[in-house]
Amino acid sequence: MISLDEAVTARLESHGQRFEVLVDPDAALSIKRGEFDGELEDVIAAEDVFEDASRGDRPPEDSLEEVFGTTEPLEVIPEVIERGEIQITAEQRREMQEQKEKQLVQHIARNAVNPQMDDAPHPPDRIESALEEAGFRVDPMEPVEAQVDEALEMLRPVIPIRFDEMTVAVQCPADYAGSAQAQIRQFGDLEREEWQADGSWIGVITFPAGMQNEFYDVVNEHTSGEAETRIISNEDEISTR
Repeated sequence: MISLDEAVTARLESHGQRFEVLVDPDAALSIKRGEFDGELEDVIAAEDVFEDASRGDRPPEDSLEEVFGTTEPLEVIPEVIERGEIQITAEQRREMQEQKEKQLVQHIARNAVNPQMDDAPHPPDRIESALEEAGFRVDPMEPVEAQVDEALEMLRPVIPIRFDEMTVAVQCPADYAGSAQAQIRQFGDLEREEWQADGSWIGVITFPAGMQNEFYDVVNEHTSGEAETRIISNEDEISTR
């Protein structure tokens, strides 16, 4: 379950009765869209249905039966969310918007590069400033992924930017291969790998281009700077970093 501070109220009025439930705002939106695939118990603040959640008042059981055909809270809660309205305070909306803004900036920073600077990543603070300059406003009630395209369209007149991936071949010396390859493969899609007779490891991995600085930092950290890396272009030409 989530805390009361994290929850918003979903409210349904039917048959002259009001029904309220306390739920995580993002989960509530996912449930309304039919996209929720988690555990309901993990995203609600109370396994209960209220007439007035702020006072803790509960509706009569016969009202639950009449409207929902059951008194079981875990069956009623999704229906209240799907059929009702999500109520948020101004403070909750502000907090949700700030959280979504951070998530959007992080998403863009992980995937975007500057094509005018040899495809170097954009720092998050630069993306944040550019979004503000472009006048982009994050919608706290929409998933971040649904707002990325519009954000990029508004960013392009402000900063040179594009989403891209990069593919890097890495060779880790035998002394570091075991732990290093475990960290490297977490960055993206491991295209291929090969263990050498001397115990060294070679892997080819594709990941969002905005993560390249973080990637090289991890490779160097886990191999004491002794790994060899090569960027593989779309034409399979290899350039040494």
